[in-house]
Amino acid sequence: METKAKNRAAQAPQTTPIRLTGAEIVWATLVGEGVTDVFGYPGGAILPVYDALRKFPIYHTLVRHEQGAAHMADGYARASGKVGVCIATSGPGATNLVTGIATAMLDSIPIVCITGNVSSKVLGSDAFQEVDITGITLPVTKHNFLISRAEDIAPAIRYAFQIAKSARPGPVLVDITKDAQQATAVFDFEAAKPRPVRPHPMRKIEESSLEQAAELIRNAQRPVILAGHGIIESGAMEQIRTLAERAQIPVALTLLGLGALPASHPLSLGMMGMHGESWVNHAIQDADLLIACGMRFDDRVTGTLATFATKAKKIHIEVDPAEINKNVKVDVPLAGDLREVLELLLPRIPSHDRSAWLKSIDAIKGASAVRDIKNLPDLGHLYAAHVIHDIWRITGGNAIVVTDVGQHQMWEAQYYHHEQPRTLITSGGLGTMGFALPAAIGAKTACPDKEVWVIAGDGGFQMTSPELSTIAQEGIKINIAIINNGYLGMVRQWQEFFYERNYQSTPLISPDFVKLAAAHGIEGRAVRSRAEVAEAVGEARSAPGAFLLNFMVEKEDSVYPMIPVGNALHEMIRRPEKNLIESPEDK
Repeated sequence: METKAKNRAAQAPQTTPIRLTGAEIVWATLVGEGVTDVFGYPGGAILPVYDALRKFPIYHTLVRHEQGAAHMADGYARASGKVGVCIATSGPGATNLVTGIATAMLDSIPIVCITGNVSSKVLGSDAFQEVDITGITLPVTKHNFLISRAEDIAPAIRYAFQIAKSARPGPVLVDITKDAQQATAVFDFEAAKPRPVRPHPMRKIEESSLEQAAELIRNAQRPVILAGHGIIESGAMEQIRTLAERAQIPVALTLLGLGALPASHPLSLGMMGMHGESWVNHAIQDADLLIACGMRFDDRVTGTLATFATKAKKIHIEVDPAEINKNVKVDVPLAGDLREVLELLLPRIPSHDRSAWLKSIDAIKGASAVRDIKNLPDLGHLYAAHVIHDIWRITGGNAIVVTDVGQHQMWEAQYYHHEQPRTLITSGGLGTMGFALPAAIGAKTACPDKEVWVIAGDGGFQMTSPELSTIAQEGIKINIAIINNGYLGMVRQWQEFFYERNYQSTPLISPDFVKLAAAHGIEGRAVRSRAEVAEAVGEARSAPGAFLLNFMVEKEDSVYPMIPVGNALHEMIRRPEKNLIESPEDK
């Protein structure tokens, strides 16, 4: 890591105009934007850019697959709140980024992807490793650029950063032809600054709308705040907490909203939706007012729309006007930055006693709560809930947890209680298997002093496991917990519930993950019982380098509750009552 520090200190940002090659302009512009780390993989069409890197104070992490580069940039952005940057060559290098770009797009994550392309003279001729990457990524980027002149590189990259982080964040791609990288132009960082973002005409909060929203809040008897990822992106955690506490409104959180309000806060209900807490879903269905903050009424949150919160008036505060009334018709739309809107709204909201409403939710919760340690019996089997609960308890809830996608992702949301924003990093909208390991590298790069845990299934982990070599080469301290149940677990659960236990193509043979880690020079151990979990987690935490734990958990455990597709939010499949956590042999 010493090399990294030296490289970062090598050069200050260029402040006076100077003639540079296009390749040098790429790095000089990134330096000016405050970039210190990028993730990428070289190739012929981007080689001039890589050749110029040695002159600039930016550290490059060599990935093992370009999809990993996009996920690393994504994890970096989620953990830090800054723009993540990844780089790839043309053709397959660029197309390998697409899944990571789409992941960032669906979750509104600001990343800038820089790709090389063939020389402008042969564009459109099907030259070697040529592909229309701007056309391919048009649906999954906020914007993209094809640059064929050196003098256009700095303005494009600076504009890309502005687009990526303004309003509703998202990914932007800048594709640069090889001859543009090799040509020279005058680099003037200040002159390349884009014009200020023009306010969206629909993001104008009318006085009458604010008063209408305030009146609904004042008059509501059973309000619920729906807290989404936009709270974290806008930095509105304090404003949401003030609103909840002043008006005594309980807060339900989306998967990506977890951490926006501390899990231990008495007004925090927990996660809503398909695998949310039963009392949360019942509260939403019984509410007379929903205040949706920075969320988009995803189908995993609402259940079937025709039966979603039919008793409730709805206020929707959202930076993207296109999301308002898209899925759920609302009574008061407030299109604008969430923090700014709440600061206008809060002076109109008086203190309010809603103890009766809160007690009624507590009564439901008291009969349904299954997340306490006393309700996790050790019946001779190791369950994912045991593992995740113990990681939470031992880390004190202070770690950054990066999950993959599947059952373990939902168990993490249920059993790891997030007190701070940006401590759960997960693929929500796209549900990208293979996300966790590379995204954790990005998160650790952004927050080197934070404890970082990967929680992944045995299926998703294998999709990007070559990034273990990246961890080894970079000397990154990451703890990896594989929830190994021998299945593609969430698909198997659906097969159990809806396809008469026809486990077609879901049983999964995996390598010995501990030996796989050892092959990369990474320590590890297998864990087969609850009694071993605490010791194993402690060993991983105290190890000087990365450590992999292969948890051999119960094979046919399922995530409860679960709302079948097409059901109402309150129509949940609940865990069988005999034991809160049991195996088929215990039934």
